Amino acid sequence: MRAAFLCFLLCLSGPSFADNHKTTTISHGISAFGELNYPPDFSHFNYVNPEAPKGGTMSFRGFLASQTFDSLNQFILAGEPAQGLERLYDTLMVRAFDEADAVYGLLAESIEYPDDRSWVIYTLRSGATFADGKPVRAQDVVWTIETLKKDGGPNYQIVLADVARIETLSDLAVRVEFKEGVATRDLIATVGEIPILPEHYYQDVDFTRSTLEPPLGSGPYIVDKVDAGRQIVYCRNPNYWAADLPVNVGNHNFDCFRYEYFSDSTAAFEALKAGVYLFHEEFFSALWATGYDFPALDNGWVKREVIEDGRPSGAQGFWINTRLEKFKDRRVREAIGMMFNFEWSNDTLFYGSYQRLDSFWENSPMQASGLLEGEELAVLEPFRDQLPSTVFTEPAFVPPVSTTRKTDRKLVRQANTLLEEAGWVIGDDGKRRNAAGEVLSVQFIDDGPAFERIVLPFAENLKLLGIEASFELIDSAELEQRQEDFDYDVYVARLNVSLSPSLELRSVFASSSVDEPGTFNLAGLADPVVDALIEEIIGAPSRAALEVRVKALDRVLRDKIIWVPNWHKGTHWIAYWDVFGKPPEKPAYDRGVDYWWWDQAKFEALQSVGALR
Repeated sequence: MRAAFLCFLLCLSGPSFADNHKTTTISHGISAFGELNYPPDFSHFNYVNPEAPKGGTMSFRGFLASQTFDSLNQFILAGEPAQGLERLYDTLMVRAFDEADAVYGLLAESIEYPDDRSWVIYTLRSGATFADGKPVRAQDVVWTIETLKKDGGPNYQIVLADVARIETLSDLAVRVEFKEGVATRDLIATVGEIPILPEHYYQDVDFTRSTLEPPLGSGPYIVDKVDAGRQIVYCRNPNYWAADLPVNVGNHNFDCFRYEYFSDSTAAFEALKAGVYLFHEEFFSALWATGYDFPALDNGWVKREVIEDGRPSGAQGFWINTRLEKFKDRRVREAIGMMFNFEWSNDTLFYGSYQRLDSFWENSPMQASGLLEGEELAVLEPFRDQLPSTVFTEPAFVPPVSTTRKTDRKLVRQANTLLEEAGWVIGDDGKRRNAAGEVLSVQFIDDGPAFERIVLPFAENLKLLGIEASFELIDSAELEQRQEDFDYDVYVARLNVSLSPSLELRSVFASSSVDEPGTFNLAGLADPVVDALIEEIIGAPSRAALEVRVKALDRVLRDKIIWVPNWHKGTHWIAYWDVFGKPPEKPAYDRGVDYWWWDQAKFEALQSVGALR
């Protein structure tokens, strides 16, 4: 299949010879494995409406990372960046959301690379410009990559670590070489998806500083309004250079995108009901089960839908900071996890809406299950002497099933045994201490009250074990800083995971990220076997091999008990005011909301009855 794919591309484009006359491929896109779905002359992605009208404003709640923002620089560690900043920037290549691992040219008209993908030449489109009208040139690509490697946030530095050299070949051609010996399968796409920045703009602007000054990009939108911590609005750049490119047809249909920020979920939901913003994704089961009975919904002005999610469910849980000495013993972490009663929570708090999460790649073919055997065993066999025997003798770890009573006494007894074996015993005062007399404590932190009803019963069960457990509500800025500094016992978070796991794994699970502030290595994991498995995943030669290797990593991670897994549902809960049109089917690997459009007739109909202004 791979040979046929290369032949197809070479026949279309003609052979090129570079790098000591090594035969190369010239293409309009690249896939990690196998063929591209779309040919060089494709007119648009299949999941868009190419005739979608332009106009109107799509408005959301600003919520994905934080409940506030104080910066418009998304590329550095300092500050909390606003949501939606990606709309300001174009990338060399863009992802197709009906393919698991394919990207197509945006700023780059074509790419050229050898069979081993050890380097790539991106050839830019001659008409590409930044929002100030100045052309995008190869030197901007060089400056962007070199700057992000040096001064960008740690997650940029990690994914670009395998770039050895970058140079301009002409005003429109830039060559990127990768380090010798590294896995190169995904590197062309990884570099291709980095936002390209204007070198000339940063001659007068300090890239390393947080700022609320609207930055310059080459993307379809520019910043229109900023009210720090409350609202940010992006509106269409009328001179956007790439509006008619095939990868953009049917996209960027709204004149403006507006993100509204609220101090808490209750205020945000009331704003949705009043039409302050128009699209909402619901993350709270109690609200979904009991709160959607307001007049606008009853009148049909607001639509409520459940849409399937074709991606892995995401790794949501209570991440235990194993950098702290008190949590280094696996038995301590296992005992803590036993005290989270998912069954009671689901029945009492979640209206039976969820299933228990046990895998970091839940709802995907990469989820480990059962006993280790076959190809997955072959992946882990070389590490047998470095792994606990449980990886080989027991099924992939799943959390214990509790009773639907808030406290499962059987699990309390089991947890007590584990803690005593780990050297934590209960004293005369009912507190659990180690040999040094230190009290075992667990503190949960969050910036909103939504998780309080979930954490407090968990904490009460931990107190039955003699553990000092508490929940602290802090502001969003402090929460962000403490995450960046790894200053917490337990951090509540959901990490999105990729359909094709690759370089980003280094930022979440690798030793290289454990002491790098701002990475997503929330559990403080530093393990040579995990590091080796990550590199094997990055270098997987086929999707089948990738899936087997990710299963092996999933099994090893779960055996370590670095988190208390939460729950999943495999769907999106959405509610929106009925002023939009949308394609008949969403893309398999995205919500698809960016491909909706404004329906003026629907809006005027709601205006006529006083539903919206």
